[in-house]
Amino acid sequence: MEIRQLTAADAEVYRDLRLEGLQTNPEAFGASFEEEMDLSIESFASRLEGQGTFTFGAFNQEDLLGVATLVQANKVKLKHKASIFAVYVSSKKRGLGIGKQLMIEIINQAKTLVDVEQINLTVVSSNVSAKGLYTSLGFHVFGTERNALKIGQQYFDEDYMVLYF
Repeated sequence: MEIRQLTAADAEVYRDLRLEGLQTNPEAFGASFEEEMDLSIESFASRLEGQGTFTFGAFNQEDLLGVATLVQANKVKLKHKASIFAVYVSSKKRGLGIGKQLMIEIINQAKTLVDVEQINLTVVSSNVSAKGLYTSLGFHVFGTERNALKIGQQYFDEDYMVLYF
């Protein structure tokens, strides 16, 4: 398996995995499948080339198995923070340590960024496996937002987690 930063050339496989995630685990994302299913490949490519944005992917040959995105804040008063978004491992490849490898790569990337002292993320409170992974890497919960997401008539709480270094 290879972990590397995605580029615009990876937009199609990134789009496919992202749409899988939005369908398979809609509670794990702020966006919905319906909002993103008709977006162009160029739209996904532009996400992968944003300033201060780093999306890493786990590959098995040409197959993209998982992704995670790190975004450094760009405001002067917030530059000491980066945030992790859109962590997803294909449902067929979970339990193999792919998420952990992606998170380690993201943390290592954050440590190379000038000014970054902490990483924030949110995770659905009921996602015990993801919370366990994040806790094992040094993140801790500092708050919970009740009813953070609403899908149909069902609400999902989110935990806010932070890693200081």
